[in-house]
Amino acid sequence: MLSTITDYLEELKEAIVPVVAKADDGEDEDTTQDADDDDEDDDDDDDDDDDDDDDDDDEDDDEEKDPYDLLRAECEQSEEGQKLKHHYLECAERVEKQKEDPNYEELEYKEDCIQEFFHLQHYLDSCAAPKLFSKLK
Repeated sequence: MLSTITDYLEELKEAIVPVVAKADDGEDEDTTQDADDDDEDDDDDDDDDDDDDDDDDDEDDDEEKDPYDLLRAECEQSEEGQKLKHHYLECAERVEKQKEDPNYEELEYKEDCIQEFFHLQHYLDSCAAPKLFSKLK
């Protein structure tokens, strides 16, 4: 009876635990190196196949642009969008000048442009979103 339970547990273990193949110890490194050299030669032939993939990308370029991105670009060109973008770019310029200062690392307050960035993004989103649904198919 004990052997039956042991056999059952062994079968259960084999069913649950995945079988893992062990790697070679590398005794045949010379043959492995030759195989790697052959693989490198094969890689040169694969370069020609990559050119075929580039042709497929051309088809993607013909597709229509995302209408949301187009609407956001239109909103960015509006008077309010230009004003917010100008504030953001001014801030970014100030930050870059501040980073050039040799004592920049020791400054207690380092300006960032997060507020200006979020104001610009909020405006672009609120401007483009209402127009988006009329453009969707």
